[in-house]
Amino acid sequence: MNPDLALLHPYPFEKLSKLFANHSAPAGLKPIALSIGEPRHPAPAFAVEALRDGLAGLSTYPSTLGLPVIREAIAEWLCGRFQLHEVNPATQVLPVNGTREALFALAQAVIDRGVSGDKPLILMPNPFYQIYEGAALLAGAEPYFLSCTEASAFQPDFDAVPESVWQRTQLIYLCTPGNPTGALLSMETLKKLIALSDRYGFIIASDECYSEIYRDEAVPPVGLLQACASLARDDYRNCVVFHSLSKRSNLPGLRSGFVAGDANVMSAFLRYRTYHGSAMPVQHQQVSAKVWRDEAHVRDNRARYNAKFAQVFDILNPVLPLHAPDAGFYFWAKTPGSDEDFARELHAQQAVTVLPGRYLARADEHGHNPGEGYVRMALVASLDECIEAAERIRDFMTR
Repeated sequence: MNPDLALLHPYPFEKLSKLFANHSAPAGLKPIALSIGEPRHPAPAFAVEALRDGLAGLSTYPSTLGLPVIREAIAEWLCGRFQLHEVNPATQVLPVNGTREALFALAQAVIDRGVSGDKPLILMPNPFYQIYEGAALLAGAEPYFLSCTEASAFQPDFDAVPESVWQRTQLIYLCTPGNPTGALLSMETLKKLIALSDRYGFIIASDECYSEIYRDEAVPPVGLLQACASLARDDYRNCVVFHSLSKRSNLPGLRSGFVAGDANVMSAFLRYRTYHGSAMPVQHQQVSAKVWRDEAHVRDNRARYNAKFAQVFDILNPVLPLHAPDAGFYFWAKTPGSDEDFARELHAQQAVTVLPGRYLARADEHGHNPGEGYVRMALVASLDECIEAAERIRDFMTR
């Protein structure tokens, strides 16, 4: 077996199952899960209909590069959403089977294991989406964690990274809006990272899967390619972004996303994926093209989330002070004691499941885990269920 497999940590939900192993939720209370970030709003009706109409695509092998119709739709969406001058659909866009597999695969394609001396570094936020860590370990690199704490507004402190670390860095994962905190990287920060990439030669991979779930319609989150465009860098050198229809359009089962950016990186990634065999089914490509071209359902989706955030905040904030995130669908809530104790007892007493923050993070060089003392609450259930969950958490806190 590949010895690097032994380096992988258990996934957060495996740890959560063990935490609940010695008790059952109370009988008579309907379980409410706020632990998994799986969108549960209705899928757009037109997408379901288009998928039915496209089933003839089952008889055709898909190409890894993807059909022109989906690449063109993605390029148009990127230009409109992020005020880009141009995105070449033939060389700067690649459809993928959800961004999870693409985020993992990118590291396997771009990391140079043959460098002399210490292992190459892959930088990532901490807390983080665990795929980043697994990608680093199985690419033969070493993860380097950038703690995101309340003191840093839940953003990585890039100024604190030593030059010796930048010199070993081959890839950095960004997550903006952040999972689990909802924090947004600013245009200025993204420009600073682009300058660092120019200086040290690393690739920037920006996971922007939550970019379309934000609170203020007038202020959508900025993106990495947008920062490139503001610098007149239409080649997006060393920069790639990841977007998905899972969160934006409530289509997690479609497994549809894309990677876009630097044509040189995309060319190498396409070669890797051609051998890896990761081609999106034809019918999914055709449906996805229609979905990327529709914004009405996306605005409706945002409105649903914003209604839940407002009501849950009003119920919980008096007893469990909350930080209202600018984007995403998570509350990153500070617990009065241990995050594990909070999650375990909440489940045992109120049948509400939240995820302990420590499961989403790693200890820093001082032995402190920046996720400790927090829980992640995913507001993915219906409005009524989210309200009921908030009321149960309020009752739990007041007892």
